[in-house]
Amino acid sequence: MKRIYFFIAGLAMLSLMFFSTKKSQETNEITSLESKSGVEVYYFHFTRRCPTCQAVEEVAKEALKEYYGANVPFKGFNLDEEEGKTRGEALGVSGQSLIVVMGDTKIDLTNEGFMYARTNPDKLKQILKEKIDPLI
Repeated sequence: MKRIYFFIAGLAMLSLMFFSTKKSQETNEITSLESKSGVEVYYFHFTRRCPTCQAVEEVAKEALKEYYGANVPFKGFNLDEEEGKTRGEALGVSGQSLIVVMGDTKIDLTNEGFMYARTNPDKLKQILKEKIDPLI
């Protein structure tokens, strides 16, 4: 009986994680933002993080370092902290999110991040490269 309760609790937590993110109408929808120079990658998360959340951050950092060195900065923000909340609101983020930003362009790679970070990290790295290369 305990196993059933743990299973149900796990499913509830997993569904909250995926549905708490403010979703765009399309995964890779490009929207208008404040003007910035250069490409930046942001990862928004909460204090309590599952292994997948941690993997998204690690794989994204690795990909940027591998492909771009220091030319494309990676910035992680905790949405439970004031700086993270403020930055998240500016980008229209309310939950765990992996976002590529350049000037007025915003590309949301959250779904891809959570889909591939643990099961196929090379696929996530390739997707990041495919989305960033045209912006450089």
